[in-house]
Amino acid sequence: MKQKIYQIDAFTDHVFGGNPAAVCILDSWLETGLMQKIASENNLAETAFAVKNAEDYELRWFTPEVEVDLCGHATLATAYVLFNYYGVSENIIKFHSPRSGPLEVEKSPNGLLTLDFPTDETVAIRNIPEIDNAIGLTPIKTIKGKTDYLLIYNSQEEIEAITPNFHLLDQLDCRGVIVSAPGENVDFVSRFFAPQCGIPEDPVTGSAHTTLAPYWAGVLGKTKMTAKQLSQRGGDLICEFLGERVKISGKAMPYLIGEIEI
Repeated sequence: MKQKIYQIDAFTDHVFGGNPAAVCILDSWLETGLMQKIASENNLAETAFAVKNAEDYELRWFTPEVEVDLCGHATLATAYVLFNYYGVSENIIKFHSPRSGPLEVEKSPNGLLTLDFPTDETVAIRNIPEIDNAIGLTPIKTIKGKTDYLLIYNSQEEIEAITPNFHLLDQLDCRGVIVSAPGENVDFVSRFFAPQCGIPEDPVTGSAHTTLAPYWAGVLGKTKMTAKQLSQRGGDLICEFLGERVKISGKAMPYLIGEIEI
């Protein structure tokens, strides 16, 4: 069987930036184990699979090792593929995830794609020594989300200098660890580490901004914010905190269109 596959760089306006995601638009669902093998073979942070279902698209995401509950950059990439290669003429694509419920992506005339995601459920907690040791720098605040920990620091310089111990990070009972601080040229910056999912450092993590946006909205006293993820590839995002939902906007660029044999 031949299957069309796309590789899209999300949250960037140029190729080789942002976060690459593979996208497969399926006629019907493949067996879960096969989708996991495709994601492992792609060896990207995420591979997204979508199936048309009446008025929306069912959507699932896989890292090279596991299926995940929510992925922002691969959702953005899937919407880009549908808008540009599958004849979707409406400005909004409605997705449904079996793990995260209804999601939307809206296309703007300026090329921005905007995710509409549920806000993470967070609580401030005491610092956790195991996490601090793994990151190598004690934060000024620790916040626990549904799947990730968010560590807050004083400066962008501190975020840039972090060199985590990935072996220790891999022992933690969470999806990943977000580190964040005020930005020098944007409202806030971040990095995201998730070796537990087979992703030592994710280039740009849309879903992490469902945790970041409510925190920084409270600190900065504003609902619309600019953000940058400080990975080697880098990524640019605009976040709007709307209470129970977060809107996360960015651009995307195509890198590869191909065909796989399965």
